[in-house]
Amino acid sequence: MVAFLWPFVRMLALVSTAPIFGEAWVPRPVKVLIAAMLAFVVSPTIGPLPAVPVVSAGGVWIIVQQVLIGVAMGFTVRLVFTAVLAAGEYIGLQMGLSFASFFDPMSHGSTMVVSRLLNMLAMLIFLALDGHLLMVNALAQSFHTLPIADAPLAAGGWMFLVLAGAEIFASGLLLSLPLVTALLTLNLAMGILNRASPQFSIFAVGFPLTLLAGIFMLQLLMPNLGAFLEPRFAEGIASMLRFTQGLRP
Repeated sequence: MVAFLWPFVRMLALVSTAPIFGEAWVPRPVKVLIAAMLAFVVSPTIGPLPAVPVVSAGGVWIIVQQVLIGVAMGFTVRLVFTAVLAAGEYIGLQMGLSFASFFDPMSHGSTMVVSRLLNMLAMLIFLALDGHLLMVNALAQSFHTLPIADAPLAAGGWMFLVLAGAEIFASGLLLSLPLVTALLTLNLAMGILNRASPQFSIFAVGFPLTLLAGIFMLQLLMPNLGAFLEPRFAEGIASMLRFTQGLRP
């Protein structure tokens, strides 16, 4: 039971927070079943476990550690998708679609339509690149990088996770930069035109023109989305192992 329980807790924590597996549309029994199947396969390869009873202070501490490790590993990969959502926010603001938002059950808040579109495309690209399988492989390797033990976790892994949060803004800005630059140039040109010809009603044609230009630029952006996200996904999965290495005492 111990050989199955402790790996199961870490895997269930990752499945509950990781992309694809942890989405709100995935039923909870399915998440528990996926974690149980992974634990059943991986637990025989883990090696010796600490001789600590489950019903004890040390056993409860190990369970808490596994929950924290699994949640943090899933959050590390989700940072890439958060960067895509941030890029959609930047693009939507420039296109004038800040009002076009709806409730997102995953984030429990309002999300722009452009952000939701890019996030769905990012999920499809993640599945096409077998990112979910690579994520499970990194999870299995984490038991060798950071074995199950009752020793306290080092602070280096948590600091690595905090610093990785900066990639949300950097990657989001890089993804949205071509479109934001084009729309900013268009707005600047319309401002100059309005100053040169005050009779020209810039407010009547500005919004439709900006919206059409944004849709056209999105069409040009879509074919390059996979090439942009592929190294980010690889970096996110590699960060899972670097995070566990930083937690080693």
